[in-house]
Amino acid sequence: MTTVYDVPADRFIRTLAEELKKKPEITPPAWAAFAKTGVHKEMPPQDPEWWFVRVASILRRVYIEGPIGVQRMRSIYGGKKDRGSRPSQFRKGSGSILRKSLQQLETAGLVLHDKTGRRVSPAGISYMDGLADRIAKESAAKAPQ
Repeated sequence: MTTVYDVPADRFIRTLAEELKKKPEITPPAWAAFAKTGVHKEMPPQDPEWWFVRVASILRRVYIEGPIGVQRMRSIYGGKKDRGSRPSQFRKGSGSILRKSLQQLETAGLVLHDKTGRRVSPAGISYMDGLADRIAKESAAKAPQ
């Protein structure tokens, strides 16, 4: 069976974001419309559906690297802060976005929390692998023979 490792990340995240929109547990908080994704960013995301893409990306990252905590995820989603004429420095991403996303994924039953960090639940693994299998079959059907 095809797993998350076997499909391109960009296609998987886009498709997973569309699927997560259908889940009532995954909803952007009220502040998500104007929040930046980290101190290294100058503006908030332009895409109005950015919350679902970020949650999908977080879920994929937990699948691949789990068990993982919020602090390690902050380093993954961080970037260089432009400090004007001074050299740029690395800054971590927003912990609140990660924490709220992971809490929503826990409520949806896709992620488990224990003392080692957060990891994908068996239901989440099955859900994501099924989606990856569907994406792989669609790609194979579109590919010229």
